[in-house]
Formats: sequence, structure tokens, C-alpha cells
Amino acid sequence: MKEKILVIGSNGMLGQRFVEHVNNLEKYKLITASFEEKSFFDFAEYYTIDISNEIDVKKLIKQTAPNYIVNTAAYTNVDKSEIEKEAAKGINVLGVKFIAEAAKEIGAHFIHISTDYVFNGNDGPYSEDDLTDPVGYYGLTKLNGEKEIQTILDNYSILRTNVLYGPAKFGRPDFVKWVYTSLKENKQIKIVTDQINNPTYIDDLVSAIYLCITKKVYGIYHIGGKEFFNRYEFTKKIADFFALDKGLIIPIKTDELNQTAKRPLKSGLITKKAETDFGYIPTDMTETFELMKKELSM
Repeated sequence: MKEKILVIGSNGMLGQRFVEHVNNLEKYKLITASFEEKSFFDFAEYYTIDISNEIDVKKLIKQTAPNYIVNTAAYTNVDKSEIEKEAAKGINVLGVKFIAEAAKEIGAHFIHISTDYVFNGNDGPYSEDDLTDPVGYYGLTKLNGEKEIQTILDNYSILRTNVLYGPAKFGRPDFVKWVYTSLKENKQIKIVTDQINNPTYIDDLVSAIYLCITKKVYGIYHIGGKEFFNRYEFTKKIADFFALDKGLIIPIKTDELNQTAKRPLKSGLITKKAETDFGYIPTDMTETFELMKKELSM
């Protein structure tokens, strides 16, 4: 009998890619769940779920009895989190708690996606051992979700990531596609020069999730790209690769955007632990652009 993987948030950018990856393997039985009424896929069992609803979450997990639960669902609007605090907490903290409690009841391995926003961004890049200190409510909810998992479970994998990009067929465009489309249409774009990260190619994160499952890896791990640079430098690399007009990229500082929530500025995630423990290998950035060009006809 095939082992079962339940993917929560399967209609999201990461969820889509992970579902496609696992489906291509034909090694597992896929069960998918997301907030939307309908799935983007017709090849997997699908359930509509609001993970802030404890009864529905526990009913779904008990009914489907997966061996692995991959949670890619999250309330990710950083600015709205400062205003819609109950909604952010309901999904990022309580929803995660409900999944963890249900996972414990059936003995499932819980793989959860978190963020570099659990750090303050004063002195990154960060390792798993560095002190967490979120500067906004979104980061606080993601950190508290991590803590719920650690309190409830032993067999968990928490993967923190940052600036996720890559091909997704449905939903809003990722950062690279947005930059490409904007410059292709000769639109000026304002990009910050003071936010530093190591952007994560989506299929690298998919690979890390899958390695956690196949190698039974537990604990907190950082997943990111090979290179660290600010968002403005990243944008120029995109423009260079696709031969677009860099003159349309306007450098600005984060505080000029007058955003509701503070952002961690000097961030990024050190991936050495993941590389050592389960063989995580980030893809070269130029190759990721080549892959996107091929898949999205950019």
C-alpha cells in the first residue's frame, strides 16, 4: 500500500509545485486541501479547508489518515497582518496548532513552512541557532506557530525560507515573473536597496520538503539560495538575464514605501545545516532563470 501525503495549501504557489512533483513520482497517494472551493488539479483527492476551523481540520486529518502532512498554507500578507490580527493568528498559529494536534493523534510526520521574518533583520544572514526576534505581527505569528509544533510534536520538520520565486501555473505571479512582465511592458518599478536575502527557488524548497519525508528528517532547517544580495541587485540580475531595460528599475529605501509593517532588512538564511544533514543543494540562480524561461515561455 502506498504511503499517503496530505498537502494543505495545495492551490498556493508552493503547494502546486510540490503536488506536481509528488504526482510525477507515482510513489505516494496524494491528498490535497486548500481554502478555495475547487482544486487546480484533477488527479488528486481534494478537500476545501479553512485551517483556522479546529473541527474541520481534525476531521479531515482523522478521515484521510496521512503518513505525512505538508502545510504550505499561511496568512502571508505582511501589512494586513498588522490590521487583521485575528485572521493572521487564526491561520499561522491556531491552524498550525490544530494540524499538529491531529498529526500527533495519528502519528503523522508534520512538515511546516516558516519564514526568515521570525528574525529582526539587524545582523543576518541567520543560522537555526540564532535568536528569533520578529519585528512585525506576521513574523510573530509564524514564530508562535513554530512554537506550537515544537510543544506538541517530536516528528516535525520546520523549513524556514525567504523570497520564494519560481514557476507556478496558477495564482499571482512571483517576484521574478512580476519584474519580467513589468520591464517587458516598459513600466518603471521601484525596488528597495536595503533588504538583503538569499532568494529561494521554489523547486529547491520542494526538494527539501521531499528529502525531509524520504530521509525522516526532524527539526528546524533553513532553506535558501546560494547567493546573498539586496532586492535591487536581484532585480538587476533578472533584467540582465532576460535582456530587459535596467533603467526602468528605480532604487529606493524601504522606509520610502511607508508600509504598515516593519521588514527585517539584513536577513537571509544560512543553509549549511540542511546541506549537511540531508543533502540540500540550492540551484545556481542563472539555471533557475533558464528553467523559468523554458517553463513559462518568458
